[in-house]
Amino acid sequence: MYTNEQLADMVKPDKVHRAVYVDPGIFDLEMERIYGRVWVYVGHESQIPQAGDYLTSRIGRQDVILVRAADGKPHVLYNRCPHKGAQIVPPGAGHVDRHFRCPYHAWTFRLHGPMLSAPLRAGYEGTAFDPADEAFWLRRVARVASYRGFVFASLAQGGDDLVDFLGGAKAAIDNLCDRSPVGEVEVAGGVFRVWQNSNWKIFYENLHDTMHAAVTHESSVVAARDEYEASMAGRDMPFVLHIMAGNGEPYQFWEKLAVHAFDHGHGYMEGIFDPGGADRDPTSRAHHESLAAAVGEARAREILGMNLHNTIIYGSGSPHTVFQQFRVIRPVAVDRTLVEIVTFRLKGAPEAVFERAVTYANTINSPSSNVMPDDVELYTRVQKGNRLDGGDWVSMHRYCGTDRDIPGGKVAVNGTSELPIRNQFVAWKALMTEGGAGCGGVA
Repeated sequence: MYTNEQLADMVKPDKVHRAVYVDPGIFDLEMERIYGRVWVYVGHESQIPQAGDYLTSRIGRQDVILVRAADGKPHVLYNRCPHKGAQIVPPGAGHVDRHFRCPYHAWTFRLHGPMLSAPLRAGYEGTAFDPADEAFWLRRVARVASYRGFVFASLAQGGDDLVDFLGGAKAAIDNLCDRSPVGEVEVAGGVFRVWQNSNWKIFYENLHDTMHAAVTHESSVVAARDEYEASMAGRDMPFVLHIMAGNGEPYQFWEKLAVHAFDHGHGYMEGIFDPGGADRDPTSRAHHESLAAAVGEARAREILGMNLHNTIIYGSGSPHTVFQQFRVIRPVAVDRTLVEIVTFRLKGAPEAVFERAVTYANTINSPSSNVMPDDVELYTRVQKGNRLDGGDWVSMHRYCGTDRDIPGGKVAVNGTSELPIRNQFVAWKALMTEGGAGCGGVA
């Protein structure tokens, strides 16, 4: 077991010890001290529209059930029967009419957890068994909160409320919802699942690592440009090729991007793909018109003018507002991570807007895309390399010491700064050593 002093010594202002990626003991502590305390995204209310609808999810190592109960509210329960410990429902989504029924011995429970009954009650007479005792209920997660339909849960009784925890990152959720003419989104379509043979923190770091794009994704950039030159030169580049080729912008492009870091390890960066202005792209024009009809021309331009790429909600994953994605990051082992990608439909927006989001998901985020495998390959190489004795430290030096203060965080002076990675480890260090969900300000 590491002492707090040893853990703190692994994070320097400009570097981090490689053990944080490869030591199973550190991973065990992360599940307790990070995932056992912070708010973690468990699902969207649109996935459980009716009472009795449920969706299984995960918080660290804990399998949970997100369910809409009879009171109309979302609840999060541990997926465990208090009798023999059997999982109440299998992984996935489903519906139960009025109660949960354990498939092992038919103990039944109300949708929000209290026990209803057990067969042959006479067998419990004279014992401590009591359905009114919470020890015999489906255990509820300590805290549950929903922000604009995005449901988060925390295993800890205390700590910041959800809005304070999200801080500056909630602007991305607001913008995603505000892009709908009625201010609401819903999960639509299936879920992509990508297994990565790497530590969960590596993906978070890569989300705002602008230096890797042209190098890691060189093959897909070249393929997109070659296809364009061979058959479409002189015309507007099709959307699919545009979003593939965008990773190949020169360093000067990435240096100009705005990168923000907020308390608790969160952050976002300026968008790198312009889906098309309202004056030249039919889908964008139709979207703009539908939104302007609902909120007015000025407000529509303000909403659609906010172009964010990957947002980081540390401990949950990465919403992408422009193309309506959420990549949910689930740690499984020190060298094993599950990423689940869901796509949202903007309620009231033209269907073409959703179709464009699906195209983006298939082209960039799917397991069979031309882009995602590049990242997964490099994450694996990072994981393997950090097991070796070729050095003990991982560099975070780029533009270290130059970041500018903003309310609730910092902004990088250069879009290629490693500020987001340093910021994540400020939060990591605070949670791992101070033990509070309210820890994690930007250093």
